[in-house]
Amino acid sequence: MKSIILLFVLAICVSTGAFDIEYPEARMSDQVDDYFGTLVPDSYRWLEDVDSGETLEWIAAQNELCDSFIKVIEHRNWIRERFEDLYDYQRYSMPYRRGERYFFTLNDGLQDHSLFCYRETLDAEPVVLIDPNEFPIEARLSLAGASVTNDGELLAWATSESGSDWSTWYVMDIETKAALGDTILWIKGGVSWNGDNTGFYYTRYEEPEEGQEYIERNDNQRIFFHSLGNSQEQDSLIYERPDKPEWFLGAYETDDGRYLTIWIWDSSLVRKNGIFYIDLLSEDRQVVELLGDFDAQYSLIGNIGEEFYFCTDLDAPNERIICIDITEPSRVNWKEIVPESEEILENASIMNNSESLVLRYSWDAYDRVYLYDIEGKLQKELELPAPGTVWGFWGFQSDTESFYIFSSLLHPGEVYRYDFETGESTFLWAPEINADLSGYEEEQVFFESHDGTMIPMFLVYPKGIELDGSNPTLLNGYGGFGVSMKPWFSTSRLVWLEMGGIYALPCIRGGGEYGEAWHLAGVKENRPVVFGDFICAAEYLIDKGYTSTPKLAISGGSNGGTLIAACLNMRPDLFGAAAPSMGVMDMLRFHLFTIGWAWISEYGDPDDPDEFEFLIDYSPYHNIVSNIEYPPVLISTADHDDRVVPGHSFKYGARLQAAQAGDAPILMSIHERSGHGGAVGLSESLDRISDLYAFFWQMLDMGE
Repeated sequence: MKSIILLFVLAICVSTGAFDIEYPEARMSDQVDDYFGTLVPDSYRWLEDVDSGETLEWIAAQNELCDSFIKVIEHRNWIRERFEDLYDYQRYSMPYRRGERYFFTLNDGLQDHSLFCYRETLDAEPVVLIDPNEFPIEARLSLAGASVTNDGELLAWATSESGSDWSTWYVMDIETKAALGDTILWIKGGVSWNGDNTGFYYTRYEEPEEGQEYIERNDNQRIFFHSLGNSQEQDSLIYERPDKPEWFLGAYETDDGRYLTIWIWDSSLVRKNGIFYIDLLSEDRQVVELLGDFDAQYSLIGNIGEEFYFCTDLDAPNERIICIDITEPSRVNWKEIVPESEEILENASIMNNSESLVLRYSWDAYDRVYLYDIEGKLQKELELPAPGTVWGFWGFQSDTESFYIFSSLLHPGEVYRYDFETGESTFLWAPEINADLSGYEEEQVFFESHDGTMIPMFLVYPKGIELDGSNPTLLNGYGGFGVSMKPWFSTSRLVWLEMGGIYALPCIRGGGEYGEAWHLAGVKENRPVVFGDFICAAEYLIDKGYTSTPKLAISGGSNGGTLIAACLNMRPDLFGAAAPSMGVMDMLRFHLFTIGWAWISEYGDPDDPDEFEFLIDYSPYHNIVSNIEYPPVLISTADHDDRVVPGHSFKYGARLQAAQAGDAPILMSIHERSGHGGAVGLSESLDRISDLYAFFWQMLDMGE
């Protein structure tokens, strides 16, 4: 009865625009921490314990409040139905070849999970290998990974439960679809087959203590080899560094099967790594530290015999291609194959019987693809349908064909096959979406940030909009970890456009749109630069008449959730609504849980007195000010998020609700039995974004 009454009262409030919300009680403890003489209260520390009875009761009350508010928004039903209309089309992923088979994922439209399939030829009927829709519903399992042997005969595949980063791996004979009985538990990451199909390499942490699976710190990663038919307890330890618990490890055999390469990222350094290797034909199989100075970023492209090719930013912030002869590894013997250019080199591969280099560059966040010969001579630039984003050209060095996807804001992902022998691209398939895209247009603008730097921003909107400040606008951002915001197509974004909205995506610093220098401009003590860029993007949209404060919503997830919360604290007067999702909100304790310690090189170290000072200055949880009128906020997280643990959002939300002086709602959507992605399956995903758009619809008065 209480829930029915609450639903009725909120229906009246939402329809009239008046909000008088009683938030779930969140007690304030007397927890205070001493950071180098600065006393920092942490009154909601108890919310870090996700499984306590008190926290579970608080979660249930928050979800009841949120659902009661959003479900009565009349337009939500139309939004949800329109999502189903738009997503009801057949979707293929980009294929890749292993042996004589082509592997890809397929979704007939509204299936919760895509199927993992193969074709004998590109136009043959799909053969389904894994259908996650047949997993037990109550287990909340999803397909977490798939790795096929070089000859296309065996498949290692993984499941995760409730969206967790933990996965369990199995093995299948592809021809017969028979399970081989191998089971590998407690893995975070993928697996890599050896050349003769006798087993695969994987990395793992210690098995977490019972009850600590989603919060326990994960460090001291180790590399193992699993021999098919053996139990996991019999797996061989290949490499470990207990003296370097902060190292991330990965192991991959070269295409020729001669070397096992070990990739090492030192999380205490910003995007710097090492490359070691083992000669698998040697008697002692010793680890050789080829690149052990951790002075730059190195990505192994491939090898031709004893010559190893790397993409690196050593003495080249925009990156270049070099070659190292491992028999003469001294730096004086290194050869430069493709020098640094004005564009940003983002990806490289060796293909076409090791005769071609395929290099993907980017500038102003638009991609270009160039083909060079193995000596570094430019052969051609690939012709693309329009300015946009390209993924692909993955495969073996011996492959004479490859695949890529082209996309832009209004260009759904088209899949192409490239034939190195003819130099021609062949269109394979593209989605058939139930929408007329001719009614929209996209553009790239540049705005001046707070320090005079020009920042690019992508906009997409209905044709014929008036620049009178009346357009509801969704400004999305990320700004971290060198991740570039590219112009890519999103089916869900179409609903926002059909609602009359503008979508804006700024390429703020902290990302990688202009190389490592752009990234470093937003790292550690420079993090406020990122927030300033985003705020200037909002001010630009308002100044140019695209929108106005009452019509401007901001959103972002993960590191982007941190961005949104920090900007909301700094300028609560600037935004009409905000939706931080899965954000790192407590910058003083993020390093204590799961993999959070690995972000110290990006954010800073709370245990360092100097870095503590700039962290507390912007930490979203600690910079909420009481008795401020905050705009409407929808905070989302997931109770099984073992990457950014939900305690971040719990504490932030409780404090923001307590501080709110205005009548705008501060709501929390806490996805139960879900992970960092926020949903398990398409249906849940569409529910989440329908709630978000309905919230913005109501808060921005989009129904006017």
